[in-house]
Amino acid sequence: MPLLHKALPYAALAGSIISFCVGTSFAKQLFPLVGAQVAVTYRVGFAAIILLILFRPWRMPLSRADLYATMRYGAALGVMNFCFYMALRSIPLGLTIAIEFLGPLTVALIHSRRPAHFAIVGLAVVGLLLLLPIRNTSHALDPVGVVYALGAGLCWGLYIIFGKRTGHLPGGQAVALGMTTAAILVVPIGIHHAGAALWAPSLMLLGLIPAVLSSALPYSLEMVALKRIPENSFGVLLSVEPAVGALSGWLLLGEHLTGLQWLAIALVVAASAGTILVPAKHA
Repeated sequence: MPLLHKALPYAALAGSIISFCVGTSFAKQLFPLVGAQVAVTYRVGFAAIILLILFRPWRMPLSRADLYATMRYGAALGVMNFCFYMALRSIPLGLTIAIEFLGPLTVALIHSRRPAHFAIVGLAVVGLLLLLPIRNTSHALDPVGVVYALGAGLCWGLYIIFGKRTGHLPGGQAVALGMTTAAILVVPIGIHHAGAALWAPSLMLLGLIPAVLSSALPYSLEMVALKRIPENSFGVLLSVEPAVGALSGWLLLGEHLTGLQWLAIALVVAASAGTILVPAKHA
């Protein structure tokens, strides 16, 4: 059916976003059992194993320069995941994603010159100001969590920059080696935090779920979507992720947001979509 054929890639992208948010919500439920450090260790470690099995990157040649490029890409990926999970300890999922989105938003706007882009920056700044703990209210966010979320955003920006330098490599090879590098950085933190308890079969089985839902499945679905959805449309649709994260946090974690926090998410989503819809103009 032609209609079903056209709808399939959009359904795949929606599934990718939902899978990531549901997987992350599940991972956050593991925090009382194992802590954020171990939850991210399971996610990154198992994801690396899955990607290595799927893509077997050692079968393809790799120069020393390309190896270093994938290692930088993987290091940014690992620190990004670690900071993101540490932020989730004290900040709702949707707000953490919204703050983290400021990283790729900055990368997208860094060379912008059009007047519309300054309006987009204004939207993002207002959204950030609504989220930062600068007002003495009962709903102010934890400052440490905000710093971790901003760190995740910074690493997301670096992840994009370093990822582009691996664009000439087969996608599976770059992602598998990058995730392996991330695991080499993150897994020792989990081992130090949990010790022998990290290897408990019951906990490892629980830890496998966010690795599949937040990494392996979303990546596979995005590959389907990217082949058939125009890049601009893909970016705009991906911009709704903070809102989906907020809904997931509300439904699965009982995280209730204030009206101002929902407004902040809406501003960040609008700014992220705007960077895609407004063409860049370089100096």
